Amino acid sequence: MTKIEESTGNVYADLGMVDAEEMLVKAQLASKIGEIIKGRKWSQQQAADVLGIPQPKLSKMLRGQFRGISETKMLDCLARLGRDVQIVVGPARRAASAGRVAVVFAV
Repeated sequence: MTKIEESTGNVYADLGMVDAEEMLVKAQLASKIGEIIKGRKWSQQQAADVLGIPQPKLSKMLRGQFRGISETKMLDCLARLGRDVQIVVGPARRAASAGRVAVVFAV
């Protein structure tokens, strides 16, 4: 019999990765960057020129290999693509619990 486990909603956490939250945030940002580039029908070279990064690095990021790219650089890429980026720090949850990082895309 096959055992089925329910996902936590974060595949990186499900795989037991230490930096699961950071990886999920980067995956969401990379996905949005790729969506914008595709929507504009740009080549990766055109996009890389606008984003100020080498095309091979952009290609890796869009394929989910973003360990060498900071969240800050990815946020900068979104800004260069004409998106407004806001960082909101919310109130404390509970004194004993850690906060969380989430990406929310406005419609």
